[in-house]
Amino acid sequence: MEKLIEYALFIVKSICKYEDEVSITTSIEDDINIINVNVSEKDIGGVIGKSGKNASSIRTLITLYAHIHDLGKVKINFQAN
Repeated sequence: MEKLIEYALFIVKSICKYEDEVSITTSIEDDINIINVNVSEKDIGGVIGKSGKNASSIRTLITLYAHIHDLGKVKINFQAN
């Protein structure tokens, strides 16, 4: 799970201007790993993207990483600080 968090941080920080404000918290509910990605209010628009396309792409990459490494189901939430 730690590698998955590092991977998620790498992806999100690479598209954020205020990357020092990016943080991730995790929890597990009903055998689903929940990843909460917190970014600056100034960056949330870029992370979500037009019509949610960036967020969808990030979710796809992280979910694929989890599948390849047998880490179970993953749900990713994006929040502004």
